[in-house]
Amino acid sequence: MKNLWKYAKKYWHMYLFALGAMVISILLDAAAPQITKRIIDDVIVGGEMKILMNLLLGLLGIGLLRAVFQYAKEFVFDYASSGIGSGLRKDLFDHIQTLSMGYFDRHNTGELMARIKDDAEKIWNAFGFVGMLVIECTIHTLVVLFCMYRISPVLTLIPLAVLPIIAWYAIKMENGLGEVYDKISEQTAELNTVAQENLAGVRTVKAFAREDYEMEKFKKHNKSFYDLNMKQARLVVRYQPNISFLSKVLLIAVIVIGGILVIMEKMTVGELGAFSEYANNIIWPMEMVGWLSNDLAAAMASNKKIKAIMAEEPVIKDTEQPVYPEKIKGELVFDQVGFSIDGKSVLNDINFTLKPGQTIGIMGVTGSGKSSVVNLIKRFYDVTEGRILLDGINIKELPLSVLRKEISVVMQDVFLFSDSITENIKTGNRERAKWESVQQASISAEAHSFISKLTDQYDTVIGERGVGLSGGQKQRISIARAIAKESPILIFDDSTSALDMETEKKIEHHLWNQKQSSKIIIAHRISAVRNADEILIFSDGKIIERGTHKDLMEKRGEYYKTYQVQYGEEETTWQSIPAE
Repeated sequence: MKNLWKYAKKYWHMYLFALGAMVISILLDAAAPQITKRIIDDVIVGGEMKILMNLLLGLLGIGLLRAVFQYAKEFVFDYASSGIGSGLRKDLFDHIQTLSMGYFDRHNTGELMARIKDDAEKIWNAFGFVGMLVIECTIHTLVVLFCMYRISPVLTLIPLAVLPIIAWYAIKMENGLGEVYDKISEQTAELNTVAQENLAGVRTVKAFAREDYEMEKFKKHNKSFYDLNMKQARLVVRYQPNISFLSKVLLIAVIVIGGILVIMEKMTVGELGAFSEYANNIIWPMEMVGWLSNDLAAAMASNKKIKAIMAEEPVIKDTEQPVYPEKIKGELVFDQVGFSIDGKSVLNDINFTLKPGQTIGIMGVTGSGKSSVVNLIKRFYDVTEGRILLDGINIKELPLSVLRKEISVVMQDVFLFSDSITENIKTGNRERAKWESVQQASISAEAHSFISKLTDQYDTVIGERGVGLSGGQKQRISIARAIAKESPILIFDDSTSALDMETEKKIEHHLWNQKQSSKIIIAHRISAVRNADEILIFSDGKIIERGTHKDLMEKRGEYYKTYQVQYGEEETTWQSIPAE
């Protein structure tokens, strides 16, 4: 990860300008009590009324100039910190995009959302408003102490005695808050995950009448979040009143001891007035110490979380010298492929060859390893044994961008973006896809008819995950998206499960006519794979049967049993049902 200071270096000139404006503003603020001193000593006590107007104009000028420089300081700090926060968030998001699927298996969405949004914002604040106040409080305190010392070294001993005590309280509070903020950050991620899962699965929640259960689950996480925030509040309450009390003691001590010095004629009334104003001005930086410590502790905790993500390296990545083929024809070979995850074997000794333009059907019970074939082809995971070849090239040697561009997949879990239907269909081929190809893909996916009946037709904006469409309509749009990508290899992972038999048959007819693409069809229905050039039957991660529909029916094995279950035909009747 880039060091945070490297983000700040880009804006060093702006920070330098803001720092200059801040110093001028502080010096102007420090000059005001000197005018107060002259008004008391020279005008009120000395009776020099002729200089009063000039002194008042001086106070007015200081106020106006201070307002200008304060505005310039805050605007520039905000501008620079916004750039740093934006850059940090972009780099974090970009890095997350490079991580492999295994990382997302281990980390939930709510946690990542908390890092991208909440933690990046806390660092943003540290380089903006909070960081600005830390610098301003430090410079302001030093300047005011210097001015106080010039008026009365004796009285200056009072704030010098009180400041270390306040610093001690601030440090104690910061140490406690740092640990609490770590836990609050974790709980925020968990709370986000619970809320996100509930909202994303709201239909399931309502379908199973789980509202009470979900509310109780959220209540528990919300209670934990509440308890942590109350612990934070107790820490603040424990130390912050002491800081405020000491600030008031400081002001009272200055007035009392300063009054004695005036009586003893060791300082003038005007000097006491100016010193009291300085003492009052030094109170607010001390009172801010606790709050600033809170925010800085939160920013440091957030930085640790973000650095942990940025330290993650993608497991699946391009080789140092990737191969860039001129054109992908679509020949796919599984050569003794084995795949294990977390020590558990998922696939074992998988061998098959998909020739350009051919179709392979894959069937098997749930958990037999069918979808793992898709994950390996797209390199969401890497094989642990054997190799996968695309046009004779090991897919590990191909750039990920090339590999994934040349393969279109209709996933089991359909995901549609909150965008128009046109944009969803163009997802995989946004640069080249024209309106004609979008429409043709929709026709091939049997989606054009229902899209045309929508109010805005192809410009209709669908909700998150396709909310507002039926399961079959979402599947048809996802199929159109894969077809519109115009890839040499098409993979359909149980992509017609929500469709009726008639619609499925029409889509298959369109797919069989696409001779330019090699196709892998993973399905539970025999109707989806019976016309394939070869059908593979998976069980426990192995291929237990293979052949054409006719071959497998003659073997009377698992495929034949599945046929009997799905069609309810007698053993002798299957031969009378030809492949379409």
